[in-house]
Amino acid sequence: MFAAYLVATLLTSAVNGLAAVANLIGHDYPKSQADKLGVPRSWMRPLGILLGSGALGLLAGLAVPALAAAGLVLYFLGALWTHLRVRDHALGGWLLFFCLPAATLALNLAQHSRL
Repeated sequence: MFAAYLVATLLTSAVNGLAAVANLIGHDYPKSQADKLGVPRSWMRPLGILLGSGALGLLAGLAVPALAAAGLVLYFLGALWTHLRVRDHALGGWLLFFCLPAATLALNLAQHSRL
């Protein structure tokens, strides 16, 4: 169980860390998504900081990672609301980004409930 939890944590951290970097450096993909979803480009840096904080929280907080994973789950629930608000139903990317922290959170809770 710990191995699955560790893999999920590392994968979730890597994927969200890369997304954070893309937001922070002003990559075209997050900008196009923001434009498509009606999110002001001025939010790109704060959203990148939130993603990066979640990614670092997972790595640094292997002692308390449920908090970082729960924060990322909430972040991506907000993203889902944003997609649905503008009637964007192309949710494949969102599903990946949501499922990773959700799985990490579930594995973390399962791991700690056995102790």
